[in-house]
Amino acid sequence: MKKPWAGRFKGKTSKIVESFTESISFDHRLWRHDVRGSIAHAKMLGKQGIIPKEDSEKIINGLRDIAHEIESGKFRFRKDLEDIHMNIEAALIKKIGDAGGKLHTARSRNDQVALDLRLYLRAETREILSLIKKFQKTLLNIATKHLNSLMPGYTHMQRAQPVLLSHHLLAYVEMLQRDIERLKDASKRINLLPLGSCAIAGTALPINRVYVAKLLGFEGISQNSIDAVSDRDFAIEFLSNTALLIMHLSRLAEELILWSAEEFRFIELPDAYTTGSSIMPQKKNPDVAELIRGKTGRVYGNLLSLLTVMKGLPLSYNRDLQEDKLPVFDTVDTVKSCLIILNEMLPVTGFNTKRMHKTAGNAYSTATDIAEYLVKKGTPFRKAHEITGKIVLYCIEKKKRFEDLTLKELNTFSNLITSDIYSCLKAEESVRNKKSLGGTSLDEVIKQIRRLRKTVSSK
Repeated sequence: MKKPWAGRFKGKTSKIVESFTESISFDHRLWRHDVRGSIAHAKMLGKQGIIPKEDSEKIINGLRDIAHEIESGKFRFRKDLEDIHMNIEAALIKKIGDAGGKLHTARSRNDQVALDLRLYLRAETREILSLIKKFQKTLLNIATKHLNSLMPGYTHMQRAQPVLLSHHLLAYVEMLQRDIERLKDASKRINLLPLGSCAIAGTALPINRVYVAKLLGFEGISQNSIDAVSDRDFAIEFLSNTALLIMHLSRLAEELILWSAEEFRFIELPDAYTTGSSIMPQKKNPDVAELIRGKTGRVYGNLLSLLTVMKGLPLSYNRDLQEDKLPVFDTVDTVKSCLIILNEMLPVTGFNTKRMHKTAGNAYSTATDIAEYLVKKGTPFRKAHEITGKIVLYCIEKKKRFEDLTLKELNTFSNLITSDIYSCLKAEESVRNKKSLGGTSLDEVIKQIRRLRKTVSSK
């Protein structure tokens, strides 16, 4: 098949140029969207009388046959035809003759590729949203199973205050909910029809873009033909939102790595999701979690890659935009694989709740409870903080725990302290008392789970 620009050129394209400029090796995954967009375009051309209806029908039937061939693995993609668009068009012309050459009427590869990418991202965004919701349910189920399990909460990677394991896990459900909201909001900007913008200026032919948008399920239509063919904001926004999403997954992965270490012993990762060492027989390595953490850098790089491609492009379309697909494809594949494997691994991960409980009350983690106890007795918080700090220092020097202190010892720090303080020194009581909205008390955690289950179940 001749190049689509052959009329202007005398010489043939160099083989090395064909190899350098081809994109079929990676954009072949857009074939479903390319066929779907072409069928809608052909219907519009026939409806508007721009091409004969019988030619429109031939094109549609031919495209459906090609789709079946690709689906069944019989279709041969050719690098000399550059991209998915020309591969399908060449096959169509070969299949139905001259009628196939009418498909590209009132269309350019510039608006065609923008359409394909939008259709692809719309579908993939929906799938990612479904995977996020599934993972939220996984976390909610684990949190419900461990409603009363205590663990040490950390700030600065130092033990801070006792919290419920369920409360800790719900923090990730909240993060993922923000990811859902961002992706849903971005979907509105993905779901705009660029087709009909042609190369840059639109067309003099009587096309019906509203009809095409309706056929393809778009909520709106691009309003400026120059912007439509050169815009990749929607792809950058997708990469930005998924970078935030995988950052949240990476934070969880980091905690799984830490918790599985002998120094913590909070969890036991299943054998099926770990590997060993080629030299150290005793090792059980958290490779899945480590790879999620590592792949996060790749997703960040994809965002920066497309931002860099776009930063110096004059209007409108430039061939640089061919470089938009690999970062998008790689991010989609990476994020989906991370969500899928976490959804499988976390439900079969063992939580060492006895170890967590034992460490929850260590390292003077109920110190803030002593300060708040003094506040209830009328001591200004700053003074209560100072008194409690002195109690902590005394315990460190005497190698004592809070509960080892006698009332006589405690009274040396404040005569407001009475025997009722001892209930404040227990990790269980500390958690039970955190009843502020969003706090870690059991009642509040139950409320959070109910609210989040309702949110996750909504569309």
